[in-house]
Amino acid sequence: MNKLRTWREYLIKDLSANRMEAIDYIQYSIEEYQNDNNVAIFLLSLKIFIESQGGMIELAKRTHMSPDAIQKILSSDNAPDIESLCTILNALGCRLSIQPLEDTNQEIKSTSEDQRTSAAG
Repeated sequence: MNKLRTWREYLIKDLSANRMEAIDYIQYSIEEYQNDNNVAIFLLSLKIFIESQGGMIELAKRTHMSPDAIQKILSSDNAPDIESLCTILNALGCRLSIQPLEDTNQEIKSTSEDQRTSAAG
């Protein structure tokens, strides 16, 4: 008989078996946070990512932070500050990066063109 597990347990096991899938998972979570600003879902995703990559105790060792300090960051009603997030991600072998948004480039060009047209007219 198969042992029943929660979706969270299944996901952690699956992500721990495939590092690139885990990185894709946290990347997607960050992108979704940028779209919907849902801190609770982002922090849940970050906790799952951490568990899949060795867990809280291992992260505490790598970051030289106490598990309580990490738990406080992950239990906040606010998103982690960029320094804390970078420290956590770096300890897990990842980093934040900046990528241009295709639509944003078009908006910037349109806005610049509109300003030139207004100034000339």
